[in-house]
Amino acid sequence: MKPISAAHVAQTGLAVVDVAACDDHQTVFAVQALLTGRWAATSANRTVRVPGEPGVWLRCCLGVRQELGSQQ
Repeated sequence: MKPISAAHVAQTGLAVVDVAACDDHQTVFAVQALLTGRWAATSANRTVRVPGEPGVWLRCCLGVRQELGSQQ
């Protein structure tokens, strides 16, 4: 995974979430779907596998200041 940059967390309420799972893709995409269903988030369409390490990784960025569907 690439390092988290200052742009990822430039404001209060922004977060970077790294999800790891031992299976190929199903678990990390299920977790991503839960996160993007609740908050504004970037979504990844592929996972990362680190050679020699078990499982796969996925990174998404969340804006948790406002839940989806809420009014401001």
